[in-house]
Amino acid sequence: MTKFLLAVHVIAAIVAIGPVTVAASMFPPAARRAMASPDDVRAAETLRLLHRICRVYATVGVVVPVFGFATAGNMGVLGDAWLIVSIALTALAALVLGALILPRQSALLEASTGRSLDATVRLAMFTGVFNLLWAVVTVLMIVRPGSTTGA
Repeated sequence: MTKFLLAVHVIAAIVAIGPVTVAASMFPPAARRAMASPDDVRAAETLRLLHRICRVYATVGVVVPVFGFATAGNMGVLGDAWLIVSIALTALAALVLGALILPRQSALLEASTGRSLDATVRLAMFTGVFNLLWAVVTVLMIVRPGSTTGA
């Protein structure tokens, strides 16, 4: 059962978190292109699509920690420091996405005029923090200090 849960956890992370990190990273430069060409309908459609990808996959991404907790419970590692740090960083990444990235994407979409280049720079910064948090969590999941895999 542990192998099944771990497989679902890893697949869910790849399928759910991957698209969010890519779409969120693509949003700020796409927003700058849309600001440079306000009459470009395709640029506006691209922004809406990237934002929709971020919202939908953020919702789907909830299964990642659910299966992660189930896997950790089966493996008996719920109290391990590396897992607790991973949980905290995952919660922080979710907070960054839900409180800083998605609302700023929405604001840029809704602002038909007066869009600020500074807003895209701040959004890119928060997206970079989000991606860095996920990179650290990924490394912790692979390295797992104290693991018996010999890695």
